Amino acid sequence: MPAYDQETSLNQTDSTVTVLLKPAQSRGAPVSAYQVVVEEERPRRARGAAEILRCYPVPIHFQNATVLNSQYYFTAQFPAAGIHSPQPFTVGDNKTYNGYWNAPLLPQKSYSIYYQAVSTANGETKIDCVRVATKAAILVTQLTTPYIRMAPAAGDHQLTGAATHKPNAVEPEKQTDHTVKIAGVIAGILLFVIIFLGVVLLMKKRKLAKKRKETLNSTRQEMTVMVNSMDKSYTEQGTNCDEALSFMDTHNHTLNARSECTLTLNGRSECTLTVNGRAASSPSSFTLPKGNTLASSLPTNSYYPDPFVPTAILDESQNMGSDTSSLVQSHTHSLRKREPVDVPYQTGQLHPAIRVADLLQHITQMKCAEGYGFKEEYESFFEGQSAPWDSAKKDENRMKNRYGNIIAYDHSRVRLQALEGEQSSDYINANYVDGYHRPNHYIATQGPMQETVIDFWKMVWQENTAAIVMVTNLVEVGRVKCCKYWPDDSEIYRDIKVTLIETELLSEYVIRTFAVEKRGAHEIREIRQFHFTGWPDHGVPYHASGLLGFIRRVKSKTLTNAGPMVVHCSAGAGRTGCFIVIDIMLDMAEREGVVDIYNCVRELRSRRVNMVQTEEQYVFIHDAILEACLCGDTTIPASQLRSVYYDMNRLDPQTNSSPIKEEFRTLNMVTPTLRVEDCSIALLPRNHEKNRCMDVLPPDRCLPFLITIDGESSNYINAALMDSYKQPSAFIVTQHPLPNTVKDFWRLVLDYHCTSIVMLNDVDPAQLCPQYWPENGVHRHGPIQVEFVSADLEEDIISRIFRIYNAARPQDGYRMVQQFQFLGWPMYRDTPMSKRSFLKLIRQVDKWQEEYDGGEGRTVVHCLNGGGRSGTFCAISIVCEMLQHQHSVDVFHAVKTLRNNKPNMVDLLDQYKFCYEVALEYLNSG
Repeated sequence: MPAYDQETSLNQTDSTVTVLLKPAQSRGAPVSAYQVVVEEERPRRARGAAEILRCYPVPIHFQNATVLNSQYYFTAQFPAAGIHSPQPFTVGDNKTYNGYWNAPLLPQKSYSIYYQAVSTANGETKIDCVRVATKAAILVTQLTTPYIRMAPAAGDHQLTGAATHKPNAVEPEKQTDHTVKIAGVIAGILLFVIIFLGVVLLMKKRKLAKKRKETLNSTRQEMTVMVNSMDKSYTEQGTNCDEALSFMDTHNHTLNARSECTLTLNGRSECTLTVNGRAASSPSSFTLPKGNTLASSLPTNSYYPDPFVPTAILDESQNMGSDTSSLVQSHTHSLRKREPVDVPYQTGQLHPAIRVADLLQHITQMKCAEGYGFKEEYESFFEGQSAPWDSAKKDENRMKNRYGNIIAYDHSRVRLQALEGEQSSDYINANYVDGYHRPNHYIATQGPMQETVIDFWKMVWQENTAAIVMVTNLVEVGRVKCCKYWPDDSEIYRDIKVTLIETELLSEYVIRTFAVEKRGAHEIREIRQFHFTGWPDHGVPYHASGLLGFIRRVKSKTLTNAGPMVVHCSAGAGRTGCFIVIDIMLDMAEREGVVDIYNCVRELRSRRVNMVQTEEQYVFIHDAILEACLCGDTTIPASQLRSVYYDMNRLDPQTNSSPIKEEFRTLNMVTPTLRVEDCSIALLPRNHEKNRCMDVLPPDRCLPFLITIDGESSNYINAALMDSYKQPSAFIVTQHPLPNTVKDFWRLVLDYHCTSIVMLNDVDPAQLCPQYWPENGVHRHGPIQVEFVSADLEEDIISRIFRIYNAARPQDGYRMVQQFQFLGWPMYRDTPMSKRSFLKLIRQVDKWQEEYDGGEGRTVVHCLNGGGRSGTFCAISIVCEMLQHQHSVDVFHAVKTLRNNKPNMVDLLDQYKFCYEVALEYLNSG
């Protein structure tokens, strides 16, 4: 451990001690982590002149110290790389460090602060520690008088006073008795005050209740003042949810709007919130066209629901106006006049609608205490049958239900046109569900079975449906969840012919377009099926970005005057309910500036049993709505990209910022931070030497585990699977191979059928970046043989072709792999020197992938640490595919999707801008 001249802190307050943390000198074994330990100095009968210093091998959280009667607790832990130079640290700052709560110190207690280094190698753990500071107790009486501190002297703790007040030391026994007496008096006084205040508050409450009836029609100004004061008190409430608070703190600053209005994300202002410089986000209803100012864009006589007025009284306030813009509406939507409409849900007093501006803080509080708020809300929903379902229970209809407990209520079920002589043929396990101000906008149903496919298409035709939303895979965990009810070419289902016209495959969903015609009807209808494939077999999606993009695509492709949208998963309850609630709430946030998730779920459950089936799904809905409100819709049509990007770079002289800077700032705010438990495999001691940087680690959920056996080598490599625009796990982003991981690198290429390698850094032995390929002949790396075939140099790109195969399994054949080494990105530059050259690299890789493997092979992308440069390549590749297939671009969504797995993807503003600029180059090149 580093030497400390004396146990002296840098600074002390009643509840904190600031100490200096120094890096330890590694003597053989590397330091794995640094820990700060707080030990309470309790009274002892005897103490040696020189107490033996002992370390703390067992980590105990502050919350468990009392239960275990432990004298010490861990207050912070830091990775070895986190302390590379001396730095101050405040013990008791009420924050969380690596899972340990740094709780405030109690003034009336004495503490010793210890600093220890932990080294774990070869299965052996060593700990060295040093005491860096002590804190003396402050007497209870000093809460109102000058401090009398406990100061250590000659091995025993004695009481010393302020020089002018208590010059003599007080004996510990007398001091203890005195303290107990004072504490008893104070407790009695407090009890009397509490009882007195309770009586006063009860009397005032009765008076206020009477007065509230007399002032029901108070003015809007009075209501605004009241709500604002409530907001202020709400935001100032403390919680013990440290991680959530730290997330909240990162958002607690003002973002600059394109117009003259701003709003902090804690919702204290009444004006516009801009989260990214494009999709202006506020508690109210409209989106401004890009490039226009607020004054020039808003219609003069539009109806604006006021976010400060409770939903139930909006109709009484049609004359209120608010110059705001939408959080969730697309940039391309035109402004339209809003008419007052009926409220879709009756907001209860116990569960009122939440303002969009308050949503972040609301979710933060709900997640405290291990999510107790969400648990309490979800458990208050009625579980099981709440209405008659006699038709579904008839013997002739039982075989039409996939699950016996998820069936259709009688009052809301879809009734098919019955066949002659078959009265029961009108039944299908499906229920109407209201949308946002649109009665029966959805049909929630189960995934069709073989016995019900004909009825399913009959319902689609009868209801004039134009969109089918499927939120399940056909088979999950070996169980059939839904039968394949659509054809690969053309199929006739009794009197309805369905023909597949087009299939659009994307990484997280598929869009199929059908031509549907019915015998005897003289029309052909175009019906789209939107099949979301990104929902995991268990639980909910890890991030909401994919589902939100899916919902936006469904909205943009669906006609507004069509019949009900058919939504199904397997049972037609859990995932189906999630989709419908999110869709409704996005509309509600846009129109009213509030969301009412609780009452929406309750309403859905009155139409179909157990909609939103788990608490996890209920929490996911909240997270999805929050992400949509923070990020907005950042899609830009290709035809508008040039003018939009020009406006995004326009500097505001008052704030010295620009919309693109604000967009990148928002991206940084919503990028999830990886926790230690997310990267548990990379952090295993046996894998440490395979990581170039311990702060750039892949999460467990996207690791490509190595398959080819190589002696005792583990199956771990520092790499992460990433989606492209059209293909899941199309990219494998990794670091430049270390000398000891070259074998693992080639195992990765072979095991995951990679056909391309993109190299974005230079060979540099000084940085442990060796040349990992042969210039001629054959190199053997464990069981993998790499044979050089050819090389070519074209401007800034060196392309090399290799033949690789597993010598231990020659029957598997070989694979051709092409490496693209890009020379146009020197190490000293943040971005490539030429947009045209980088676009050429993208196109060469795409061409090779398509010609050699039909686009099915994966691409390995690496730079020094598998971060900003690799992320830039992947993001630009995704953006180019967007422009090609969707004729629009969404750089924000592309980078956000990559960062969901690796937070350091595209880590610089200049790299983020470069993505836009290459997209423009792509459009210019035709």
